[in-house]
Amino acid sequence: MWWLLAAAWCMLLPGSIHSYKQGSITNPEAYMNISQIISYWGYPYEKYDVVTEDGYILGTYRIPYGKGCSRKTDSGYDVWLGNSRGNTWSRKHLRLSPTSPQYWAFSLDEMAKYDLPATINLILEKSGQKQLFYVGHSQGTTIAFIAFSTNPELAKKIKVFFALAPVVTVKYTRSPMKKLTALSRQAVKVLFGNKMFSSHTLLEQFIATKVCNHKIFHPMCSNFMFSLSGFDRQNLNMSRLDVYLAQSQAGTSVQNMLHWAQAVNSGRLQAFDWGNANQNMMHFNQLTPPVYNITKMRVPTAMWSGGQDVVADAKDTKDLLPKVANLIYYKEIPHYNHLDFYLGQDAPWEVYQDLIKMMEEYSQN
Repeated sequence: MWWLLAAAWCMLLPGSIHSYKQGSITNPEAYMNISQIISYWGYPYEKYDVVTEDGYILGTYRIPYGKGCSRKTDSGYDVWLGNSRGNTWSRKHLRLSPTSPQYWAFSLDEMAKYDLPATINLILEKSGQKQLFYVGHSQGTTIAFIAFSTNPELAKKIKVFFALAPVVTVKYTRSPMKKLTALSRQAVKVLFGNKMFSSHTLLEQFIATKVCNHKIFHPMCSNFMFSLSGFDRQNLNMSRLDVYLAQSQAGTSVQNMLHWAQAVNSGRLQAFDWGNANQNMMHFNQLTPPVYNITKMRVPTAMWSGGQDVVADAKDTKDLLPKVANLIYYKEIPHYNHLDFYLGQDAPWEVYQDLIKMMEEYSQN
């Protein structure tokens, strides 16, 4: 798709571009990092480096209060933005270099075992609180389900878990990424290597900021997003496509994608299969990777799912619901795709107002 957009751009270059450029606006946030975006919108921010038990350094961002130095605006919450190892904002380590395969030898297991606890503990330390509200989307919910069901002490630190587009099993996923499951582990490594998967490239940045900022390309650019997440054209602000595409594809490990392929093929949420009994024994003290039993999680949980979500398919969500032991709220939004939970123009009404209301209720408990 990226090459198709680039080719379309080149085809237009020989023609008259003056009137064409009149329809182009590049939003400044397309070129910004997280800190700059927060400041651009008038919010204060703090940045922290969280060091995990196994040496990964995670960029964590805090918006301590609202605009204008008032702690009573914007619902009054202390907001923290976490990052998982290997993405654009968390690509450092105490000892390992991102150029080495050893750095990228991680998947969901390590994110749940090391990243989430380290981030939560830092937040509680800096804020002086004993508990926090956790809001996760997609993989952010997967990591949480694993962590809160296997780490009871961590689970006690969560007042409510808000799960947007929750993903536990992906047996029925219709995402194009499912095509990876048809390949052997060796074939995936031949195609993508054994380090980073899907980093944001200069070509993608160029297309996002120089092509997708033009109205004529909005249908093609939005179709690329919809092909990965599900269709909901009316709910996407097309004028900000350049920002959405420029800030996407933060990157992860090839091993993490193999873990997702394993989940699709098995229909279960279990630890990463290292490929042979000896490796599994070394990591898990058993020959096969353990299955994560999320029924053990007792954290109060509120969930939202989308009827047009091709990643977190409705059948997988239906299987998940009875396994959530302390489900306090559930809402399916028929027209929502996988990205609408944070890009949807109606998200403040469909999701956030009820989410904040529940925060207020549980803050008084």
